[in-house]
Amino acid sequence: MFDVYITKAAKYLPNDPVSNDEMETYLGLINDTASKARRIILRNNKITTRYYAVDKNGKSTHTNAELAKNAIVQLFDKNFTDQDLEVLSCGTSSPDIIAPSHAAMVHGLLKNKSVELNSSMGICCSGMNALKYGFLSIKAGNSKNAICTGSEKVSTWLSAQKYNNEIINLKNLEEQPIIAFKKDFLRWMLSDGAGAFLLENKPNGEISLKIEWMESYSYAFELETCMYAGGDKLENGEIKPWSDFTPEQWLNESIFAVKQDVKLLDEFILPKGVQSMSEAMSKNNITADQIDYFLPHVSSNFFVDGLKKGLSEKGIVITDEKWFMNLLTVGNIGSASIYVAVEELMNSGKLKKGDRILLSVPESGRFSFAYAYLTVC
Repeated sequence: MFDVYITKAAKYLPNDPVSNDEMETYLGLINDTASKARRIILRNNKITTRYYAVDKNGKSTHTNAELAKNAIVQLFDKNFTDQDLEVLSCGTSSPDIIAPSHAAMVHGLLKNKSVELNSSMGICCSGMNALKYGFLSIKAGNSKNAICTGSEKVSTWLSAQKYNNEIINLKNLEEQPIIAFKKDFLRWMLSDGAGAFLLENKPNGEISLKIEWMESYSYAFELETCMYAGGDKLENGEIKPWSDFTPEQWLNESIFAVKQDVKLLDEFILPKGVQSMSEAMSKNNITADQIDYFLPHVSSNFFVDGLKKGLSEKGIVITDEKWFMNLLTVGNIGSASIYVAVEELMNSGKLKKGDRILLSVPESGRFSFAYAYLTVC
């Protein structure tokens, strides 16, 4: 078995940062009315700026694949060119198309040479799953290097025009023309961007991060779906897929809109997160004092105090100065968030050899959690 190192990290955040007051300029007004939920949600998540791959007219400036490609090309230099790449592993929850795979579309933009591809689909954990594929490939000796990515392009999924038919339908039925909170909620939470890691079987450069271990957990066997797109939730908790709806329903009921069951999120995201992190640390025999930097991906600052409290009750006390987060300035970029945070930490000048880093990524889709433990070399 071979050691695996993150030898380089890069990010690509499209266009200029978008302030809270500018958001509806980019995403649009549903029913020509400002969202009543927006201010409450932004007050809780504490995000001040985020990035969108659209202009103020809602026109796309980049595809998801282009965001990933723009992060990847920053990893190439004279010592590692695009011709040296062996494995390309890409994670996303917002692919540009259903098929071919996201990784294939990214590879098509690179135009380098034949490589092994892996696409990880899901929500936030898809980026960590992509990382694990590259990690295991190198560890097993199947390859000497890999580039892994997390990227999202959700702005066009959240644009007001995607909900207009539903509003018209509600008006025709003489119902109150307000989009359900489960749909409106995420319009003010998510943003666009991409991050990429170069993985190699030996350290390289001034700073490399050795991946000591990775662990993943799913609670889909006991919990129903919480966050979803391309379907709708039935009263019994099951998801009816988009292909079982008529084309008219796709529009009239915003079937492709991203939705989240906020009650389920509030009930399970922290307890299951604490449970899985405790199990991952116990399995690998590490304690809180063996963590110098804790990088938790959280969808909203609202969850930070609850996570600290839950971990503390399990005997995992990670003091505030060890927490490293950039949610407030880059927003919630889903699968790309952890990549962008690691890139910022690697280039911050704070790291010194021997420092230990714990990455934590939750996913509310059906409650999955992924962890990685790194050592600075």
